[in-house]
Amino acid sequence: MNKIWIYDTTLRDGAQREGLSLSLEDKLRIVHQLDSLGIPFIEGGWPGANPKDVQFFWHLKEQPLTQAEVVAFCSTRRPGKQAASDPTLQPILSAGTRWVTIFGKSWDLHVTEGLKTTLEENLEMISDTISYLCSQGCQVIYDAEHWFDGYKHNPNYALQTLTAAKNAGAQWLVLCDTNGGTLPHEATQIVADVSRELPNTRLGIHTHNDSGTAVANALSAVIEGVQMVQGTINGYGERCGNANLCTLIPNLQIKLGYDCIQSQKLEKLTQVSRGISEIVNLAPDDHAPFVGLSAFAHKGGIHVSAVERNPLTYEHIQPQEVGNTRRIVISDQAGLSNVLAKAKSFGIELDRQNPACRKILDKLKELENQGYQFEAAEASFELLMRSALERRQHFFEIKGFQVHLDKESAKVSNSLATVKVAVDGRDILEAAEGNGPVSALDTALRKALGNFYPAIANFYLTDYKVRILDSGAGTSAKTRVLIESSNGQQRWTTVGVSTNILDASYLAVIEGLEYGLMLESQSQENAVSVVIVN
Repeated sequence: MNKIWIYDTTLRDGAQREGLSLSLEDKLRIVHQLDSLGIPFIEGGWPGANPKDVQFFWHLKEQPLTQAEVVAFCSTRRPGKQAASDPTLQPILSAGTRWVTIFGKSWDLHVTEGLKTTLEENLEMISDTISYLCSQGCQVIYDAEHWFDGYKHNPNYALQTLTAAKNAGAQWLVLCDTNGGTLPHEATQIVADVSRELPNTRLGIHTHNDSGTAVANALSAVIEGVQMVQGTINGYGERCGNANLCTLIPNLQIKLGYDCIQSQKLEKLTQVSRGISEIVNLAPDDHAPFVGLSAFAHKGGIHVSAVERNPLTYEHIQPQEVGNTRRIVISDQAGLSNVLAKAKSFGIELDRQNPACRKILDKLKELENQGYQFEAAEASFELLMRSALERRQHFFEIKGFQVHLDKESAKVSNSLATVKVAVDGRDILEAAEGNGPVSALDTALRKALGNFYPAIANFYLTDYKVRILDSGAGTSAKTRVLIESSNGQQRWTTVGVSTNILDASYLAVIEGLEYGLMLESQSQENAVSVVIVN
């Protein structure tokens, strides 16, 4: 099996995504996740560019990675300087990494207009920088910035920059599609040209997704002989992002037969993808290939029935190969096959002949017709199913609530919620303030129930979505509210529908708390079972 060296640049190039900001702690958590996944090269950042990156490399000296090579990143020396005396290169050496990545200009346009220097001086900058770093014991990866654009405009000069880097001692030459405008057939041809002009050279590929072809271009380059692939987890990066390693790695390894990471490590891919999305505080892409929540989701009844008999009918790989799972989506298009499969995923064994199956299906279609959407609120559907089967736990009863809005000014408003709940026959009245009615209601419920169920303190709302279902009805239109909750380990979504937005929110919040308590109860039962068995 041919080896492909995966090079992750999430911590540097990925961090340039708009809206993404990494603390030092974030970077350290991410790098250890990447290390556990088996990524061989992890670009840590540009030491000297900011204090955070300097501290990052210091911390890794105290807490080294288990297998990955952490890589420091920097540009070539400045025009008119000498590498040995250029202060921008000294932090690279201070970082103490065995491998460094240096980027230089391949496009003559950037040399003359960006650097405002001569083509000859740019070649000397590349050669001098790499030679100096090699003399200091570093192993160098050379990123040829804007390579594909440079080659299209002036192929001879672009090749000269690569030759300068190779002759100076660079161990890898990485062809960068920095602007992301290259198409797969162009990538194929250009990589083939480079391989012919520079035989026996270790080539890499670094692609951006501005044309939606980053993954395709990287795959095309590998097929033409490239041995290093650079990218980011979840495709994070500037503008439209970088090549998504969560898509590339399984395509390379499962589909094309290349050796990227160990098979048992590949099974952690989904976990790492979602874990890093949590760290960077960006919602996971549910429709991402391989690792998305919907990557192996089946909605149509015919699809569900077929995939239950033979997964090959509607799945291109086994979900468990990348650590994902098959999901059966529940909607008004569902049939009995959907209900049975969904029940199984909840740990509920149902027989097709059980009258409860038809009851569940009929209730599902009735509620979906009213505006409910259970494919996005599986927690609510599980509660519905358990109600039909008379297996639903009743942790509390809501006897009433009120919400008051106090508008102090154009910019300041506060909400006050009062709730009355019953637990084990005991009535509790509680009130709480919030910066909105849903927040106030949620807080009041937590206060009322917290003494009975301490686990509620660990629940929190992660998302709140409102949709007007029949906008033509004006202010009397039905509203659907989806609320995503979490306990720090699991996420679940519940739904409420009403002509009153507060009532819809109330229904979703209540079920969210109830479902969280059910998970907590099941967790405690499982823990007791383990103790008894042991």
